[in-house]
Amino acid sequence: MENIIVALITGVLSLVGVVITNTAAARRTENKITTAQAVTDTKLEELTREVREHNGFARKMPVLEEQIKVANHRISDLEKWMEGK
Repeated sequence: MENIIVALITGVLSLVGVVITNTAAARRTENKITTAQAVTDTKLEELTREVREHNGFARKMPVLEEQIKVANHRISDLEKWMEGK
């Protein structure tokens, strides 16, 4: 009878130890996941900002190209006019 009581107490204490260990490990894992998610969110926000900046630049490029084309044409016209003088 005494052996059974000792075995039960040992079993219960072992079970309590396992539950505490698993709970602590779960908390650590949850904290790591939360930290990793925060880092990922920050990186995603930065990437989104860079993409928006690039898109703004990409929208301006055709306008700049057209302005350069017009300026080159005007320079060419001025050069021809200067040659004629």
